[in-house]
Amino acid sequence: MKILTDKITKALHHNYKHGNGADLKPVLKLFGGSACTWLLTELDPKTNVAFGLCDLGMQCPELGYVSMDELTALKFAPFGLPVERDLHFEADKTIMEYTKEATTLGYIQA
Repeated sequence: MKILTDKITKALHHNYKHGNGADLKPVLKLFGGSACTWLLTELDPKTNVAFGLCDLGMQCPELGYVSMDELTALKFAPFGLPVERDLHFEADKTIMEYTKEATTLGYIQA
């Protein structure tokens, strides 16, 4: 499955260029392994580094940057499964609202 469609890439690049630090709704939800989740709001077209809420399943989700090159190269044990895109995700909150909720819960609920 393609993680970044043209439509998603265009939206992420638009947010990077025009978001100016705004509290945006996530464009994309990725997941992998048994507990990893990423909600991404923007993507730098030059570096391929995304910004969003990242949860590696250690009960401390945080806002930060993640390399899309590294995410697409990940393979989760024991079966070597890749990171996948949630095909049905549609954000109903801003990234800060997801962050506040995730900080309280210890994981991303989206």
